[in-house]
Amino acid sequence: MSQETTNGIVYPESSDHTRLWEHMQTMAESIDPQLSAPDVQVFTSSGTWTRPADAKWVRVLVQAGGGGGHNAVATGASQTSCGGGGQGGGYAESYLLASAAGASQAVTVGAGGASGGGSGGTSSFGALVSATGGGGGTASAADGTPGATAGGSSTQTLTGGIRVSGSGGGAGAKFGTAGAMGGAGGNAVLGGGARGVATNGTGVAGFNYGGGGSGAANTASQVQRGGGAGGDGIVIVITFF
Repeated sequence: MSQETTNGIVYPESSDHTRLWEHMQTMAESIDPQLSAPDVQVFTSSGTWTRPADAKWVRVLVQAGGGGGHNAVATGASQTSCGGGGQGGGYAESYLLASAAGASQAVTVGAGGASGGGSGGTSSFGALVSATGGGGGTASAADGTPGATAGGSSTQTLTGGIRVSGSGGGAGAKFGTAGAMGGAGGNAVLGGGARGVATNGTGVAGFNYGGGGSGAANTASQVQRGGGAGGDGIVIVITFF
């Protein structure tokens, strides 16, 4: 007979009479799987995670999609317009016992919000770890009045041991008839927000993974310019043996 530690290492009982080298072999074979390199599975699109054999712990990193920056609407004579930047996607992380992680889990990867102020999509690891995406920026009216329009700043729902909301998007600004600026995208834990843009600039896409896109900016007599899309999310699952 033999006994087993809480971490799965097998050792002989005091009443055993097996030869010493057989005891050593049994212990070595029970320890060997725990010396394996971690198994890393990276999901950039939705799929299914299946627990590897001999798993002990699972670390799950979930990054939601970033919000889209808004457009700068078309302008007439003596008018300006601008868009606010998108918010960074939410982030959640957990360490789970392999048994708690289950034999498999559905993995959802949220897309970045579309240009024009779209919201970023939710990323999740089953119901155990999840984060909602960044809010989209807003658009100003086209006129000659100085002012600003808000960046994305939605309240994010986060499930996990570590929970970090994405940074809010930057406000777009109009300087009367002199010019305008599109708001910068907000940062996420795994992706940077896009830079703000100056007069007559198209918004820049947020960086993967989960960064907010920036808003666009227009001076007088311009066609609509699009805001930048948010960066897509990602889910990373690391299994330890």
